[in-house]
Amino acid sequence: MSSSAPRISSLPARNAPMDPGVEADHRARYAERLVDARQTAFGVSGVPIPTQSALAVSEAERRANYEAMWARGGTIPLLNCYNDFLVDERANETAAEFVREKIRGIVKDPRTAALLTPNDHPIGSKRLCLDTGYYETYNRDNVTLVDVRSDPIARITPQGVRLASGTDYAVDSLAFATGFDAMTGALREIDIRGTEGQALAEAWEGGPLTYLGLMVAGFPNMFMVTGPGSPGVKSQMIHSIEQHVDWITECLGHLRAKGLATIAPTEQAQAEWVDHVNKVADRTLYPRANSWYVGANVPGKPRVFMPYVGGVAAYRRKCDEVAAKGYAGFVLAD
Repeated sequence: MSSSAPRISSLPARNAPMDPGVEADHRARYAERLVDARQTAFGVSGVPIPTQSALAVSEAERRANYEAMWARGGTIPLLNCYNDFLVDERANETAAEFVREKIRGIVKDPRTAALLTPNDHPIGSKRLCLDTGYYETYNRDNVTLVDVRSDPIARITPQGVRLASGTDYAVDSLAFATGFDAMTGALREIDIRGTEGQALAEAWEGGPLTYLGLMVAGFPNMFMVTGPGSPGVKSQMIHSIEQHVDWITECLGHLRAKGLATIAPTEQAQAEWVDHVNKVADRTLYPRANSWYVGANVPGKPRVFMPYVGGVAAYRRKCDEVAAKGYAGFVLAD
């Protein structure tokens, strides 16, 4: 079996049957955990907001924390381990090197380990993967890692894959992991027209423009759920979907109660929100990576960091504030 892998970090998932005691505790405190999740950065309960810098503790303490994170599994423990993990390159590098050491310790062949070791972006600035035995797979005799960065795929042949060097690999099955046009692709593919006849794809030609990631100026009554400019993919998605659905439901109730028929954001409110989203992202390490967060996987797509990374707690407060002020930044009409 031949495999080509991107240089992106994968952490252990630690998937296993849930301990009955843990499940019982979750069920007993379900309502409490929902409220707790609203106050966190990623919308995940049971994860306290970090207050300490990775550079303010000793190497031994930091190492112990990372080891506990690795043993626990999942992505949130790493993303939430220190308060400067995603804003300070030096702090981020302490975790990145820890994960590299883990990869080198698991993968026996040094060359293969080097190919699997991320080194071109801050860890966490691309979507972290979770796995069960992924790196161990490369120790199998029937698995070969092919680096298509140095020797790109030239063509697909009847027997398999041919690289630019002329090397052929025969395969039984071929998985086309072509990626996806995240956050905007599906909406742009629909011929949605605004009040002036402009297509949404045209309005977003230079990148997505939204107010709160919920609506677009010039497109009244077009609500989006976890659209660009909202925490969406940088949060616990179910939590963010529920928050948007609740907000939209209350908004529709307000319109009905007031006898109003349409709602749309103003150009100014939209521009200010887009500017805010960009400024928040620019204070982090996220834009440093060629990720699908910025559309780098789609040729010709404008490079714009699309999610809001100020945290679901801050975002929820802003949405609630807008509603409390009579839907400030929106034009409501009959």
